[in-house]
Amino acid sequence: MKFIIQREQLISSVQDVMKAISSRTVIPILTGIKIEARNDGVTLTGSDSDISIESYIPAEEDEKVNVEQIEEGSIVLQAKYFPDIVRKLPEKTVEIESDASLKVTIRSGKAEFTLNGQDAEEYPQLPKIQTDDSIEMPIDILKSMIKQTVFAVSTMETRPILTGVNINLANSVLKFVATDSHRLASREVPIANTSIEFKNIVVPGKSLNELNKILDDNEESVEISVTNNQILFRTKHLNFLSRLLDGNYPETSRLIPEQSKTKIKVKTKELLGTIDRASLLAKEERNNVVRLATQGTNIVEITSNSPEIGNVTEDISVHSIEGEELKISFSSKYMIDALKAIEYDEVSIAFTGAMRPFIIRPVDDDSILQLILPVRTY
Repeated sequence: MKFIIQREQLISSVQDVMKAISSRTVIPILTGIKIEARNDGVTLTGSDSDISIESYIPAEEDEKVNVEQIEEGSIVLQAKYFPDIVRKLPEKTVEIESDASLKVTIRSGKAEFTLNGQDAEEYPQLPKIQTDDSIEMPIDILKSMIKQTVFAVSTMETRPILTGVNINLANSVLKFVATDSHRLASREVPIANTSIEFKNIVVPGKSLNELNKILDDNEESVEISVTNNQILFRTKHLNFLSRLLDGNYPETSRLIPEQSKTKIKVKTKELLGTIDRASLLAKEERNNVVRLATQGTNIVEITSNSPEIGNVTEDISVHSIEGEELKISFSSKYMIDALKAIEYDEVSIAFTGAMRPFIIRPVDDDSILQLILPVRTY
């Protein structure tokens, strides 16, 4: 195998596939990056058997040459050393060559490194996913769906299924739901021209976080395909494959209250700032609890009290308060996460009493929903 490649392109692909490589894998060869050269370009692969990422560098694109003098072949190189070497090479191009004894020479300018490679035949084959049953959607929408839900997955391994985001596609509507049983985040988006359905797919939160970092904002769309235990996200130069979590995701729709007793409309930024300040005195020992109390038709009082530290009170003018008077306590962290995820100027918060879950939605948009369980305070 031999080729000469633009160093910037190589660095960017290496950074992408490194997101799937773990030093803690039980399969030794998976601590390496697989490099495969074909006449049309070079493909890099990284995997930890939960996530696999393939990044493709075309030999030529938009009349720009990325890879030249290609002699086909493949090799696996230690991910511990290869990325740092590539990053620190002196010139704009890198020549990579491997011989029959799996020795790899990396040259750039006057620098020359020799690394011991491993046989690419021993690298596990990635499952091939049939992409006939796939949907296509804009990358920016997928990224915002991930951002608006993934933070609510559980970090506790006691219920593994809750560490993932539940994805459903039915009647041309794609819906993401995440919950850790104290809060819930959901977002739905219409998908045009599809009759495909995904039922009860649960993608690990960790996979979606990595996918979100790696998806390129300037590419238009991403293709999503699912088989029984894998999901594939595919763009022009990237295949991102994740395993799915086993088990049944809990039925969450019944958690969402149908009607409310108190409704507040408020500017997102103002409420976020107030709760953020109140949380300064609501540190760890009491679960970061702050209290909200309505006063009249347009004042909400936010307070927090830590007997050994002190207390804080702040009034905030809101757009409107409808319904019964209310006093409720909740985790400031959960509220801050929810408000940050919404990305709209104004939110509507619907309460059904001090001990019932409450719902936060953008004003005039029902596709985004955040639900939080209150905290008992005595």
